[in-house]
Amino acid sequence: MTQEFTATVWQEGDWFIALCREVEVASQGLTEDEALANLREALELHFEPPHATILPSIRKIEVELDAA
Repeated sequence: MTQEFTATVWQEGDWFIALCREVEVASQGLTEDEALANLREALELHFEPPHATILPSIRKIEVELDAA
């Protein structure tokens, strides 16, 4: 079975960081493709039995920003 996830990828120094938007799982690599491949592997491991029993919740929070 396959499932589609959304990833955000950005660069920090020499590393590319890949973060799954639906599940709190992230990975890194020296290239964008490597970071995504590592994220794919991390997600596969995350969903291997035993499955995560506590799924993260997404909540909105308010933050007061000082308009300078």
